[in-house]
Amino acid sequence: MVKTFKQLGLGKEFVEILEKLEIVNPTEIQEKAIPFVLEGKDIVASAATGSGKTLAFVSRIIEKMEPTGESRVLVLTPTRELAEQVASEFRRFSTKKFRVFSLYGGIKIQEHIKKIKGADIVVATPGRLLDVINRQAFDLKDIEVLVLDEFDRMLDMGFSQDVNLIIRKCPEKRQTMLFSATKNAEVEEFIEAYTTKAKEITVKSYVDSSKLEQVYYDVLQKEKFSVFYHLIQKEKSGKVMVFCSSRINTEFIAKSLEKLGIDTKVIHGGLDQKQRTKTLKSFHKEGGILVCTDVAARGLDIKEISHIYNYDLPHKPEDYIHRIGRTARAGKKGKAITILSPRDHKLFKEILELSNVKIQEMELPVFEKISSETLPRLKKQSRDNTHSIKKGIQWESIEDPSLSKRFKKKTVRKEKDEEDSTKTKKKTRRAGVKARSRISGKKKKTVPHKPAKGKKVTRGRAGNRGGKRKTSKRPKGRSNVRSKK
Repeated sequence: MVKTFKQLGLGKEFVEILEKLEIVNPTEIQEKAIPFVLEGKDIVASAATGSGKTLAFVSRIIEKMEPTGESRVLVLTPTRELAEQVASEFRRFSTKKFRVFSLYGGIKIQEHIKKIKGADIVVATPGRLLDVINRQAFDLKDIEVLVLDEFDRMLDMGFSQDVNLIIRKCPEKRQTMLFSATKNAEVEEFIEAYTTKAKEITVKSYVDSSKLEQVYYDVLQKEKFSVFYHLIQKEKSGKVMVFCSSRINTEFIAKSLEKLGIDTKVIHGGLDQKQRTKTLKSFHKEGGILVCTDVAARGLDIKEISHIYNYDLPHKPEDYIHRIGRTARAGKKGKAITILSPRDHKLFKEILELSNVKIQEMELPVFEKISSETLPRLKKQSRDNTHSIKKGIQWESIEDPSLSKRFKKKTVRKEKDEEDSTKTKKKTRRAGVKARSRISGKKKKTVPHKPAKGKKVTRGRAGNRGGKRKTSKRPKGRSNVRSKK
């Protein structure tokens, strides 16, 4: 029998707020974790995205702590979106006047240094937090509760060393809560090193497999978009998420659908945070089609997704599970459609072995082939340019009230114009010396001008009235006089 939030030990005020938000029955992770969390014990929970784990660790802070103006709670998240989401959940559930501050890259670090002082709860990405700590603008000496959310994702993104350094700066006497969708050797090492007699909690997938239909279509690469466009038109759907493996593909799919008259929204790592937050809010409210990379597969709470399209397979087989976990939740039906081309077969076989589920192959429908000439052509990004936004662009936080008054600032990157050798002036001996010194960046030595014997010179050469001239390399024995024409 499922217990109520009151039976789990939560106070009357907190329960009333949950009821107002129409959160009545605890999920499996909440039922198992909240009693240990309230007791102050370390926990290690294996829970997928959307299982309700945020409420589990938020309950400890709201029930057992009081706002003091000292940073006593630290939550580490892998992405900006998840940091914003967790911070907003604290504000939504809180019955007390906690000051919650979200800390992540993309904002001028001076802004964060000013605002972080006096925050009771800090929700941060590891890289930016370490930058602030290294500038001696923040310390972790008062931390009582440390939460590592989506921990496996943090390690995948290369934050292992940063997280190590941050944890070592926290007091040894603290409560540590680690949430991870998957476990591997590296995760186990962290658990052993940084938790004390942790209670291990494992919950079933939040996705109802009985209500999730998984199918795939095997097509030629050149017919992939045509089949996808046909399915988008024919399938009866509500909110739709389309996953691609790269930013270039997300832009191609979105612009192609727009050109064919279908309104779409785009989210990927190359967009600035203001655009990403605005897109997610719009998708929450209006629905439609969201074309995205795996940045939206983990952590984000997006409800009522009816269809998931895997236009490209994920780079890692386990990410397939996170993608389809966006649909068939909370007792509602969902459908996951994968479009394969011949080059995807090997990876798809690994996905089938890992997920241990049956994905039904469907016969190709009769579809109209779309000419590639009618679709937009996108320039490929160079490997050096990992971000499509210009350097110097700053963005304002959407969720964090303490940062909402800042304006977007743009600076134009100035690039040096290359010299056009075809447009240089006629090269004289003197002009050649100047050009060489300009290119090398070295100034030529100057010596007093000595006139030739038998001639009285009162001034230097034209253009050098100071009586000094620049020396140039001349063959030995050449007279130091002007040559007669």
